[in-house]
Amino acid sequence: MTLVLPIDTAVHAFRPDPISDAEAAAMFRAVVNLFGRWELTDEQAATLLDMPVRTYRRWKAGEQGRIDRDAKARLSNLMGVHKALRIIFREPQRGYGWIKASNQAFEGRSALEIMLGGELTDLMRVRRFLDAERSAW
Repeated sequence: MTLVLPIDTAVHAFRPDPISDAEAAAMFRAVVNLFGRWELTDEQAATLLDMPVRTYRRWKAGEQGRIDRDAKARLSNLMGVHKALRIIFREPQRGYGWIKASNQAFEGRSALEIMLGGELTDLMRVRRFLDAERSAW
């Protein structure tokens, strides 16, 4: 006799609800503050968000435009990096400093250097590394 367990294969079982525009706007504001803690230039911030510097500066000043799906994914990954660092380091300053520190996991490069590659996968690489580090706890 074979036991068959019901497996939920509906789309909702594999994909969370999409990020709403209001959630994305809130994440953008949080990420701008985070970039300040990381002491990033506007050029670096724009690279991480994959937008022109002029657009980033306008959005940062409060004239925010439409946040597309790619930008929402970037914001989500940046918030994930921040969350993981807050879990790993008790002192927030250590987490903020870690982002620019040389790291053997990245062949001596910093997490920021990896993320400044500009691809969404670069952000995901750092987030996956941190999620794996914190999951061991």
